[in-house]
Amino acid sequence: MDLPLGTSRRHLEDLPAAPAGLLPAAEPTLSLAVVGAHLSGLPLNGQLTERGASLLEATTTAPRYRLHALPGTTPPKPGLVRVAAGNAGHAIEVEVWALPQRAVGSFLALIPPPLGLGSIELADGRWVHGFLCESHALAGAPDVSAFGGWRAYAASLRGAAA
Repeated sequence: MDLPLGTSRRHLEDLPAAPAGLLPAAEPTLSLAVVGAHLSGLPLNGQLTERGASLLEATTTAPRYRLHALPGTTPPKPGLVRVAAGNAGHAIEVEVWALPQRAVGSFLALIPPPLGLGSIELADGRWVHGFLCESHALAGAPDVSAFGGWRAYAASLRGAAA
């Protein structure tokens, strides 16, 4: 049925399109890979959600990383480091979040040393920003890469305590 609209008697296809720029644009975001305490359901995830971040996907890094349990951190946190070419690495579980660009500064201010943000290669070859660790902090930090991610490592600790 092709009925006119309201009292104007005009048809929908006769109406002009909205001028460009009048429709709200999507808010710009930063794709951010998280690997430890910021994962969904873990203690620091609220630092993402309270800034309007939304989960895009769960995936893994390219198999070029190592994950270490950083001693003396509260809540417990891992340190992710990329290995040099030719060294054995692992694919590590990550979540990629869309963090509004307006919130990046306030989020960055919450990240304590030796952690920081850098570039991380995902399993599919994409590069995103994400948590990395300064290499000096790895002295005495157990390598937990074989667990494939922070959740599996934390679960192994709970199982050992039972």
